[in-house]
Amino acid sequence: MNKIIVAHSPDADDIFMYYAIKFGWIDLPNVAFDNIALDIETLNQATLKGVYDICAISFALYPFVKNDFALLKTAVSFGNGYGPKLVKLKDKKLKQNFKVALSGQYTTNALLFKIKYPKARITYMNFLDIEQAVIDGVVDAGVLIHESILTYNQELEVEAEIWDIWQEFAGKDLPLPLGGMCLRRSIPLNKAIEYENALIKAVRIANNNKVLLSNMLIERDLVRVDYDTLQTYLGLYANDDSIELNELQYKALDKLYSLGFEHGFYEQLIKSQDYLIPTEYAQIRNS
Repeated sequence: MNKIIVAHSPDADDIFMYYAIKFGWIDLPNVAFDNIALDIETLNQATLKGVYDICAISFALYPFVKNDFALLKTAVSFGNGYGPKLVKLKDKKLKQNFKVALSGQYTTNALLFKIKYPKARITYMNFLDIEQAVIDGVVDAGVLIHESILTYNQELEVEAEIWDIWQEFAGKDLPLPLGGMCLRRSIPLNKAIEYENALIKAVRIANNNKVLLSNMLIERDLVRVDYDTLQTYLGLYANDDSIELNELQYKALDKLYSLGFEHGFYEQLIKSQDYLIPTEYAQIRNS
């Protein structure tokens, strides 16, 4: 029995997209999937070190790990008219060199933020601590991610939407790439294809059984929000467009990587579809 660890973030959309496997709705012969939930920047750093076989990452990280990990086509989160929010105390005026809290060096919101606000003084902290850091005046502003974009304190107001920054740089027709999954390249190709297919099925089944799975997650205290907030959040980040990458999403990823390359964050310009698992291998092998 092969044991495969799937590492994902503790936010509601990742939990939702994985737990069809955890609850036994999807299985794979001779394979035992297990999971670990860690904040997204911890997962980004772990992927740089090659810790997990299958891991959730910020899309902005991927060019740094492309040689060791393949990009998976499933369990993806994009913003479309929404996304992380730069917040501050109400009526506070921000200077050009304002101090800001971001959820991690390799997050997509950090990449776009640095392009937009090159003079800001950045500090990194766990995403769960950012809201309180802004309220307490530890930082002048912070970028909220995950469920915090729906539930932040009324003392705060939005200074800028990362979605608007993305549109400014990428145009108005592309969704905002936020997070996805990657798989270690040293895994045999036939196994890699099986694992990806199992994850695709898990996300599809979760999406098709949203009410049942949502109730199970809430009953077991596996998410940090109530039912109505969970449904709103899943509508944003765990939906039909999360099951399998589509052409528009590939274009958005390529634009993200182009922006990062043009502004000196990446050494090489890459195209996302060049780094997928070559699933055609299974057809050739079985023909």
